[in-house]
Amino acid sequence: MAQDDWSTQLKKIEREFDGLPPEPSPAYKKLQSEEERRAKERAAQRVALIGVTARLILVAAVGVALLFWPYANDCGLGLFGFLGAEAVIVIGGVWIGITTWRARLPRMHMLSIAIALAGMILIAADVLPRVGYAAVDAKNPPSFACPDTPPGATPAKSTQNTLPGPSAGEQRVQTAASELQSRWQSRVSELSKRFQPQKAALARLERPELLSRQTP
Repeated sequence: MAQDDWSTQLKKIEREFDGLPPEPSPAYKKLQSEEERRAKERAAQRVALIGVTARLILVAAVGVALLFWPYANDCGLGLFGFLGAEAVIVIGGVWIGITTWRARLPRMHMLSIAIALAGMILIAADVLPRVGYAAVDAKNPPSFACPDTPPGATPAKSTQNTLPGPSAGEQRVQTAASELQSRWQSRVSELSKRFQPQKAALARLERPELLSRQTP
């Protein structure tokens, strides 16, 4: 024990002779290692937060895209594509939940659970009426497959050489154009009536014989 004490004292004397600070105590070393560990955890949480935010933006973009779905989603391939997009929301919510659980981000984890539940609710709203677990119209129940056109319902000639009707946007453009044309015509007729006396005066100036006829 004395020899160990002497060796420790010699090390202290050597550090003082070299101008070095005294050797840190075990408690200080433990505190320093704990602080380093916390700094690494904070850095890892910041990196995970950036990744989670990017994933949230992607899932939110998919959710917004569902509001502007350009295809028919009542049955057939359109319905299955729509369900696939809703499944992407659920998968994205689970993916974010796993990342936030590992990174210890409680608020983001609760948000990921809410996203996954919202995706499941959207899927259930489309699936349950088609499997008989929701109240639907008994005469026209929804189904996964599109109904075929019954034979003889429409003549064969009507299905040939038919042109697609104008879309909703084209109808709006046509309606606006017709309204502008009618307003323009009414405005032109109103202006022509208003300037009728001036036009008559100009005609008299251009043709003096009219003035001579009017004068006694």
